[in-house]
Amino acid sequence: MIDALLPSPIETAEAFGDTAGLSHLYPEEAALVSKAVAKRRDEFATVRACAREALGRLGHRPAPILPGERGAPQWPDGVVGSMTHCLGYRAAALAHATDVVTIGLDAEPNEPLPAGGVAAAVMHAHEIAHVAELTAHRPDVGWGRLVFSAKESVYKAWFPLTHRWLDFEEAEIRVDPDAGTFHARLLVPGPLVDGTRLPGFTGRWLVSNGLIVTAIAVARAELTVAHVPRAGTPHDTTTEAAESAASAVAKPLT
Repeated sequence: MIDALLPSPIETAEAFGDTAGLSHLYPEEAALVSKAVAKRRDEFATVRACAREALGRLGHRPAPILPGERGAPQWPDGVVGSMTHCLGYRAAALAHATDVVTIGLDAEPNEPLPAGGVAAAVMHAHEIAHVAELTAHRPDVGWGRLVFSAKESVYKAWFPLTHRWLDFEEAEIRVDPDAGTFHARLLVPGPLVDGTRLPGFTGRWLVSNGLIVTAIAVARAELTVAHVPRAGTPHDTTTEAAESAASAVAKPLT
């Protein structure tokens, strides 16, 4: 499913249930979830099985995937990637750092955001209005949840480049319901990568099997040729210049 969002040179792997248990973990990984509930152990193991599958396709030997700063996965040297898990779904996307600068990936159930002020914690007022317009256009999609997911993908793409926190209010999402893309405008100075300042990100989204999946990838070639890509291409960045109060729905990076 996610290979439609993140094609080659990115390698992806996904699972629609838990296919790996503690026996598939390295000892140092198993130690991290030894006291966790069964659900957490299973999703932790399966998403790492997905990541190791993608690593193998990149030509890397299996290796422990341990959380580092703020829970971000520590990939082998020369690899960038992202992992996600939600109810009934686990996925990973990885690439060689020579090809791709950063990846952000998130999956959520295709449902409305929880009540109780979560929308206001995740979105600006005009984003809430945008979600209302999208809902009137296509009520079959949980647009508020999609905006939340897009901001999770933004954070996952942002953090490896900056090693700084990014609040939900520091990015602004605009969704194209027909093209299957979204644009994230950063409201703080963007990452500086190979001499290029990124004022935001462009990503892609899909809804399938009761899930919302969002993904961002920035190709290194786009930076080296100072090319401004067309909106909607799999690896483009927008030309427009997460964990906070929405913790009710936020997940760790791993």
